[in-house]
Amino acid sequence: MHRRGGKRIRMDDPPPEYVNPMTPATPMTDYGGQSVHEPETPNVNYSGFNVGAVVNSTVNEPPREEAEESHHEEEEPRSPSPTPTKRVTRSRGRRGDGGFVGRLAESPPPPPLRRRGRGGRGRGRGRGTAPPPAYSPPPVLLPGDDENSLYNILRFNKTAINQVVDMWIEEYKTNREAALVQLMQFFINASGCRGKVTPDMAQMDHTLIIKKMTQEFDEESGEYPLIMTGQTWKKFRSNFCEFIQTLVKMCQYSIIYDQYLMDNIISLLTGLSDSQVRAFRHTATLAVMKLMTALVDVALLTSVNCDNCLRQYEAERLKARDKRANERLEVLVAKRQELEENMEEIKNMLSYMFKSVFVHRYRDTLPDIRAITMAEIGIWMEKFPAHFLDDLYLKYIGWTLHDKVGEVRLRCLQALQPLYECEELKGKLELFTSKFKDRIVSMTLDKETEVAVHAVKLVIAILKCRMHPDVLTDKDCENVYELVYSSCRGVAAAAGEFLNVRLFRSEEPPPPARSRRGKLRLPNTPLIRDLVQFFIESEVGLFATHIHLSSPASPSSPCVLLTTLHEHGAYLVDSLIESNPMMKDWECMTDLLLEEAGPNEEALDNRQESSLIELMVCCVRQASTGEPPVGRGPSRKHHHMLSKDQAKMVSDDRARMTAHFMVTLPALLDKFGADPEKLANLVAIPQYFDLELYTTQRQEGNLALLLGKLRDVVRVQTEADVLETAARTLELLCREHCAVYSRCNVARATVTDMCVNRYKEAIDDYRSLIEGGETPDADELFNVINSLRKVSIMYMCHNLNDTNIWDSLFEDLPKCVKENESQMPPQALVYVVRACYYSLLWALHGVETRPEPGAAALLRERLQGYAAHCKDIVARGITPELKEEAYTSLCDLLILFAEHLVTLHHPGDPEMRQLVFEPDAELCDMLNAFIQEFVFVQHNYDGQDERRIEELHKRRNFLAAYCKLIVYNVAPIRRAADVFKHYIKVGLNEALIIVMAMAELITETLK
Repeated sequence: MHRRGGKRIRMDDPPPEYVNPMTPATPMTDYGGQSVHEPETPNVNYSGFNVGAVVNSTVNEPPREEAEESHHEEEEPRSPSPTPTKRVTRSRGRRGDGGFVGRLAESPPPPPLRRRGRGGRGRGRGRGTAPPPAYSPPPVLLPGDDENSLYNILRFNKTAINQVVDMWIEEYKTNREAALVQLMQFFINASGCRGKVTPDMAQMDHTLIIKKMTQEFDEESGEYPLIMTGQTWKKFRSNFCEFIQTLVKMCQYSIIYDQYLMDNIISLLTGLSDSQVRAFRHTATLAVMKLMTALVDVALLTSVNCDNCLRQYEAERLKARDKRANERLEVLVAKRQELEENMEEIKNMLSYMFKSVFVHRYRDTLPDIRAITMAEIGIWMEKFPAHFLDDLYLKYIGWTLHDKVGEVRLRCLQALQPLYECEELKGKLELFTSKFKDRIVSMTLDKETEVAVHAVKLVIAILKCRMHPDVLTDKDCENVYELVYSSCRGVAAAAGEFLNVRLFRSEEPPPPARSRRGKLRLPNTPLIRDLVQFFIESEVGLFATHIHLSSPASPSSPCVLLTTLHEHGAYLVDSLIESNPMMKDWECMTDLLLEEAGPNEEALDNRQESSLIELMVCCVRQASTGEPPVGRGPSRKHHHMLSKDQAKMVSDDRARMTAHFMVTLPALLDKFGADPEKLANLVAIPQYFDLELYTTQRQEGNLALLLGKLRDVVRVQTEADVLETAARTLELLCREHCAVYSRCNVARATVTDMCVNRYKEAIDDYRSLIEGGETPDADELFNVINSLRKVSIMYMCHNLNDTNIWDSLFEDLPKCVKENESQMPPQALVYVVRACYYSLLWALHGVETRPEPGAAALLRERLQGYAAHCKDIVARGITPELKEEAYTSLCDLLILFAEHLVTLHHPGDPEMRQLVFEPDAELCDMLNAFIQEFVFVQHNYDGQDERRIEELHKRRNFLAAYCKLIVYNVAPIRRAADVFKHYIKVGLNEALIIVMAMAELITETLK
């Protein structure tokens, strides 16, 4: 075995322009194709391989003359290439002249190509040309085109590739010079050049041929086949690659070793790959890379044949003397020698093309060329690791991980993925991993989503390799852990898979554990405990990140935009639910909550119970709907549609979930009924039930038990979150045309009547005390606030207009302004404003669906009175909370009762016409004054992070409500100036709302 010579490999010395990693926080510096750093070339001394000839050709080649005018941007700078382009015109004995490289390197370097200055004929195919159109026209034959040329046959897909290659081989056996001209013409035409290669030109130096073909380019067009769009051109590119690989495959036993075909084709393509014309360079590089891939396949087959031959030789040699066939031994020796010579020839060709083309084109200015080189070198390493899977070659992938273009970085990651996944190859990646692991981990935050996804997958592959225990540090793992909260679903799912590999795996089954009453714990119990602990520990870091991202001056990472803090449990579940079955192990979760800890178990503390319940409800929601959380799925314009298989899986999951929880949920509500935080989550579970199962599985008793528990929750609880969830659950249980509708509707009526009656009692007692000159005590004030809270929340989901409490509610509206301030608690007045608002919405719903005589007139009267009071409250409300509630109600009513109520929904209806509510100048000024005071003013919340987040969300909602009035043409468009003038001052999220409003206004204006 030959020892490597030359310089020591330095994988940590990338080219200077790759020093800064391409992460969102560190933009990559721009660079061109000119190499400042000359990459090292493999100095493997194969026998018969004249390395010096190639290296010297690089050193001695005169520098190319720069253009006189720098404005020719299309003429891209390139690193000089060791490209001997003298044609080989006769065959020589194999290895008698120094091997393949010796044959190509024997001629002097070509004369330099001069770039033309201003006024010269443009040859560029770079940035100076116009970008290709979105769709390129299909190919047509032009006058003078040969329809039987290889290019046109492949372009029009006339004949099978194998048949085309067969015909060309027959031609080559008859007249190899003419066949070579056909092949040269094919590569020229495939580059988009219509120049003709004549038999006379075929005798010229390849440098002169390329120069002449360069002059034949159409300078008006920037297109060539490889970049043209459309199905036809896409098929041609596929045919182009397949043709090269099929040609080598069908010539692998003789023609590629004749020292004529490969010498000439490689020489021509090497020269074209160094051309200043982008089309030549792009096409030739693709051809050379595919040629090398095809030769790698030939080398593999040759290696197998060589091993078989050696095995046959040994088997024959070990036979007894009287049974041994000496002639067969001689044949096997000769065959083995020929195969070894062929293998050496292939390696020489591969090494020459790598040094002459790859080493220079992997840094080309065109991203497509760089992507091609990275894609193909990955294939070579996977197929032919004995030759290519070496640090001499791996370093090129490592350096290109810093490329400024996402597609190129993606190709690098895709090239590395199968190498790390192969058990036999991972041993050769240790040095590469130690040098480039940090870069790969940092790419999990790449601004390109697909790159980030593949980076996470590659980190998983590195983790599975287990080269050594510390291959990934705790800090590396934490960086990936955080990505489960990414807004990019693909990145989050990949990070979830990383969590499964790193944390949620049970290599050895734990000893069976039992609860206090002896029930055997399920296998997923320790994993769910780990999940809960991870969720709790990540909460602190997530909260800090959320605070940072919410500050006005902090830019958000493209991949790690977090949702509101209360939804990050849903994000974690979404990251894991498709890859880990424990997320749907309802029995295991409820056992942990209901069963007391056994003697060898640690009981869940209060925080762990709350976290487990939150995660369990998130799992229930996603398993039963198939919908990702807000911010993770497609936009509203592209609704999430489930495939047939996905819909069936969701239906099955929903049935299993319902069957389990309709039995266990009452017990959970019993155990945690005194804890509002846990109760708010548990009460939401019936919203996702398949209600038909209550009748089909004869569970009416459990339904009655559940409805009783909901009634008790509304009666006892005072927390708004719990009451809102219970009201929403009751609404969804009362679905019409459902078998349990009648039972649920009776329960709903009982609950709403209970809330209304308590309100009437509390408000009557309060007013009686006020009229009598007495002061209500704390209990009486609490009863008023609590009853109004329940009425307003029930009004949100259920129509309470039949209870006739509008007059009672409306009576308290004047008390919201400073002039009429009373002893009525301000919080109770907020609920009054809200309840009246919902009453108007239910009245509008009734007028639209079941109109009754006089209903529209009554609604108009109530709307006008309510709006007048809300204007007064916005202007002179006794508390900021009252002003905010009145402002929000006014904005929503202006949208709901706008002109489109008639023009779109009820055209020509005079009763609906009288309901239209339009803002006057005074109201617009008032709303504008509100947002100037409450939105565009910076408040100091030092040390009050939770309040800061809450206020931030409120300000965004206020701004969005005002912008909607302008976008929907309710308020005059000139009012937008009052918002747009604050664009520079506001934080990132407010600025996004303003930008969206601008975009909508521009769209409406252009219609």
